[in-house]
Amino acid sequence: MNYNNRDIAGVKTVTLLLVLTVAATGLFYHQPVAQAAAPSPILPDLVNRKTLGSIEKGLRYLVDTQRRDGSWLNQGGYGNYPAVMTGLSGLALMAGGSTPETGPHAKSVAKAMNYLLRVAATHNDGLVAGPGAEYRSMYGHGFAMLFLAQCYGMELNTATEVKLRKVLNGGVALIVKSQSKKTSRFGKPCGGWYYTPSSNSDEGSVTVTQLQALRACRNVGIKVPKDCIEKAVEYLRHCQMGDGGICYSASSRGSSRPPISAAAIACFYAAGVYDRSTGGKGDEAEMVGKLVRYVDNTTGNSSSGGGHWFYTQFYLAQVKYQQGKKAWKGYYPSMSQRLMQLQNPDGSWNGDSVGTTYGTAIATMILQLPYGYLPIVQR
Repeated sequence: MNYNNRDIAGVKTVTLLLVLTVAATGLFYHQPVAQAAAPSPILPDLVNRKTLGSIEKGLRYLVDTQRRDGSWLNQGGYGNYPAVMTGLSGLALMAGGSTPETGPHAKSVAKAMNYLLRVAATHNDGLVAGPGAEYRSMYGHGFAMLFLAQCYGMELNTATEVKLRKVLNGGVALIVKSQSKKTSRFGKPCGGWYYTPSSNSDEGSVTVTQLQALRACRNVGIKVPKDCIEKAVEYLRHCQMGDGGICYSASSRGSSRPPISAAAIACFYAAGVYDRSTGGKGDEAEMVGKLVRYVDNTTGNSSSGGGHWFYTQFYLAQVKYQQGKKAWKGYYPSMSQRLMQLQNPDGSWNGDSVGTTYGTAIATMILQLPYGYLPIVQR
């Protein structure tokens, strides 16, 4: 299995060098070099002035609803989940070119980063979630780690880098420790993650959240054990059903789930496992190709926005962007139109009945993918 990322395409408005190697110790390693430029007055391909206006309204909504302590709370009926909402909102602002030190929303990004650093300091086990506000804390941990890793990949002052590195190292250690060690009823090691660090169980959506966090940490120089990634990739492979999709859990199986299936493709690509259209070969390419066909046949961008539509598009957009220009041009124009139709007058989006913080963060991230600012979605 090859875990080396493909060559990363250059982008007009940012210089992001992500050189991935596998060290002799069996740990993923990357020497980070990342610098965000000021937003360019030249719009990237497929983004027009109307799209830009929609993005600016959405980002303004996020800035205006950030709490004084730097966090965002869920605005729906699923609890507060401040680490999830802060991680996602921070990523959305960074997708527009801001870092903790530069860009139009640098102040908000820095406040979000510092909030999550304070949250991490309330735990002694590496968890970055809660405390007490996130019943399913591994979601919060995964999205917080994803955001903090993107912050660490940018140029920061030395003191902040030291704090971030300590939190990211501890957070990775928690993810590794929390990986399920039990065996499924089919005799296969699960290798996934569940809602809390001590669960010793597995579930697809939590698993993909941890995998993306690990990939982001690996990209910026945080060491991630190779066998942890291998077991997680094997977990997703084991969850593939006969129709090509990914089921809810290796433990309970069940039918394929389009949202988790879309997320799984993004995770396979991040681990260097591709279908033939993106450079893969052999049995692995056939496996991912079957998954891609399932997702293409069961997802779309014409939905009214109900169910898990925003979650699905969050990952599907990453997949289409990474698949290259042809796939992206077949996806983004209609998706951007649909998102602009769903946007509320105040600039927000209602996402999957979770709330406006969640929906707005995801929608603005999708709309800003053409800028290529976030290392996690580099081609």
